[in-house]
Amino acid sequence: MKNKKQLFETAIHGVFLILGLITVGCVLLITIYLILAGIPAIREIGPVKFLFGDTWKSTAQPPSFGILPFILTSVYGTAGAIVLGVPIGFLTAVYLAKLAPPGIRAAVSSAVSLLAGIPSVVYGLVGMLVLVPGIRNLFHVPDGASLLAAIIVLAIMILPSIINVSITALEAVPHEYEDASLALGATPVETYFKVSVPAAKSGIAAAVVLGVGRAIGEAMAVMMVSGNAPNMPSFFQSVRFLTTAVASEMSYASGLQREALFSIALVLFLFIMLINATLNFFLKRSKEG
Repeated sequence: MKNKKQLFETAIHGVFLILGLITVGCVLLITIYLILAGIPAIREIGPVKFLFGDTWKSTAQPPSFGILPFILTSVYGTAGAIVLGVPIGFLTAVYLAKLAPPGIRAAVSSAVSLLAGIPSVVYGLVGMLVLVPGIRNLFHVPDGASLLAAIIVLAIMILPSIINVSITALEAVPHEYEDASLALGATPVETYFKVSVPAAKSGIAAAVVLGVGRAIGEAMAVMMVSGNAPNMPSFFQSVRFLTTAVASEMSYASGLQREALFSIALVLFLFIMLINATLNFFLKRSKEG
């Protein structure tokens, strides 16, 4: 009986090891493919011209392949979505996990889950029909399809990831921590923000990382509300993100233009890796401190 149990556990460990190796292998294959497909165009165009050029005219004669507007737009759009979405998602998570009555919590949690299941194209469609005209009328600009519209849509789209993961992290905090704080005379709100939140900061940070990944990688909804024009970023001007640059031209691209699009995908991949590595570094540093 004991030998059978050991064999079963060994088999399960083997299955988990194989699945883990498959995951790592997929990441390595994607990385190698993007490097092999993206490096030739960067070498031909020139790294400085490609990364810091401010003009993208891939079909002109002669063509121009500067992606600085796409990089800056992605940075500003992601930062704006985080600035808007993280505080709202974090405070909503604290309210649902610690303060909300059961009825309200059930209703809001269901709405958040529904928000997570809505396809990105629906977000883009609603943004086109409601948000874009609203920005145009409110700010009296020629076209509401702009960086501001993309930021608002992205902020809404990252809310479910931030809220759900933060709630899980807050609920995992031992109740003894809160009981001890309340026994020392702290109010419930003080306890939640000064005891529960610091204890759950690693999970909340993970929620922010997921939100950043969702914001950077979104293409369809952003394409529908941002105007998809290769301009330098401005709140009330049509812009193009790294993701939308690849999605909008890949269907008809050929030659150097197609290779340049793979180079954009490589830059986006490295950009996401850099952000995740930076966030993980600061998270590990705060744990050690």
